[in-house]
Amino acid sequence: MQPDVADRLRRLNREFYQAFAEPFAATRRRLQPGAAAVLGRLPRQASILDLGCGSGEVARALHRRGHHGVYLGLDECAPLLEQARAAGAPPAEFATVDLAEPGWTAACRPPYDWVLAFAVLHHLPGTARHSFLDGVRAVLAPGGFFAFSVWQFQHSERLLRRIVPWSSVGIDPSQLDAGDHLLDWRHGGRGLRYVHAFEIGELEALARQTGFRWVDRFESDGQGGRLGLYAVWSPDRASEARSGAQL
Repeated sequence: MQPDVADRLRRLNREFYQAFAEPFAATRRRLQPGAAAVLGRLPRQASILDLGCGSGEVARALHRRGHHGVYLGLDECAPLLEQARAAGAPPAEFATVDLAEPGWTAACRPPYDWVLAFAVLHHLPGTARHSFLDGVRAVLAPGGFFAFSVWQFQHSERLLRRIVPWSSVGIDPSQLDAGDHLLDWRHGGRGLRYVHAFEIGELEALARQTGFRWVDRFESDGQGGRLGLYAVWSPDRASEARSGAQL
């Protein structure tokens, strides 16, 4: 994917979340079952970096569970972060950061025991996924874990009917990657979002390319329990050692 096309996709999503922050947050007042299952694994004292934290529902859930470790939530959408801060879930902190930019780690104070990214990776186009995951690996503590989810809307006939032709935003589909889609939004108005539908083999390749190994995976959420694929990765130290030996 050419950089200018990736920039257009990022801009499309940025404009969507700025315009629909309020109705979007209203649909995220509780955690998805899969996200709640992941949080149930986290020690109360763990240091946590929550990427794409949105309106702060993960921070509130952790607070209710008695979490008392470091928590930092990062998101690009200032209106959503205003809601996260207003909710008050000490000792949570929040910062506005574009996670598609390679320098996003400058906003962090690593290392972190757990890095979370629920419903983030499928909004990152092309090579932005690689730089994002490079950053995740860089801020993880030794023995730390990366837990994330991707949206499997392809398992829902209702959601498949929301796919919109790329011609509606003047983008030639030949310029995109396989699995790239444009979906409409119907709460509080009509909007459009870029979403990538991952195949499991694609995620496996992405893990290898960015120096991670699989720890766990499971499906959850929605009717039939298959709308979200959840995964836990950890840095592949053997891969890192091999890379270092080649330098």
